[in-house]
Amino acid sequence: MTKPWHGILTATATPFRSDLSLDFEKYAEHIQWLAANDTHGAITNGSLGEYQVLTPEERAKLLVTAIEAAPKGFNIVAGVGAYGATESRKWAEHAAEVGATALMLLPPTSYRANDDEVVAHYREVGKVGLPIIAYNNPFDTKIDLIPELVAKIADAVENVVAIKEFSGDVRRVWKIHHHAPRIEVLIGADDVLLELATGGVVGWIAGFPNAFPKESAEIYNLALAGKFTEAAPAYAAVHNLFMWDSRKEFIQSIKLAMDVVGRYGGPTRLPRLPLPAAEEAQCRKDIAQAMEFYAKRKN
Repeated sequence: MTKPWHGILTATATPFRSDLSLDFEKYAEHIQWLAANDTHGAITNGSLGEYQVLTPEERAKLLVTAIEAAPKGFNIVAGVGAYGATESRKWAEHAAEVGATALMLLPPTSYRANDDEVVAHYREVGKVGLPIIAYNNPFDTKIDLIPELVAKIADAVENVVAIKEFSGDVRRVWKIHHHAPRIEVLIGADDVLLELATGGVVGWIAGFPNAFPKESAEIYNLALAGKFTEAAPAYAAVHNLFMWDSRKEFIQSIKLAMDVVGRYGGPTRLPRLPLPAAEEAQCRKDIAQAMEFYAKRKN
């Protein structure tokens, strides 16, 4: 990939042991496994990584661990979401010091900021100088980076280069191209992969490649090549599973999928508890459906 925010960037899950301490060795191995299985980079300390419940020491070490484990050409993007711009800038400065290639930045997460405040937030973190992927997650932040606001950010902050689009509105990609044409769009939710790929995207910030990297990469590559008919059977087989990426239980479900396929997902920290029995049973069915499709195809 020519730019560090291009291609499949896996938003990595954070491996906690049974006592909820963080297993950095497992995390380093996971980064290397992703690199060896058709993905192009990884994002640390994102929403899927449970950054909100990490200590500052854990958060800093997790990024360093990823950078040290990554082979040449495998890009590590630092999630720098925080309550406000001061903290986000601190994490951006740390990312620059340790060698991250780009940042992923939410709007302020503690305050429903207006447009001018959102722009000021991105401007402050932009002073660090690394390329920034804006992260639109209106469900968690209560701030929707609508295309018109993306245009304001683009005009004010030169190194905001792309957006992770997680609204679920597949029309957004076209509106972003219209209002903020220099901003590149990355698919931000697994269950709109095929739909957003029709609109001119440069990458996918993905959850389920934590468990199914090669399978996910195949769908992505076919879609970006315009081979939608060829991609459709596999996408249909995994779509029920991919829909968990847009649910509030996305972390538990992705970690469960990792455990089922033989990776290490492990537990989540509070406030998240394991999936309730009914949800776990359904998630296991959706995992089994995906696995059955690929098993039959191998045979």
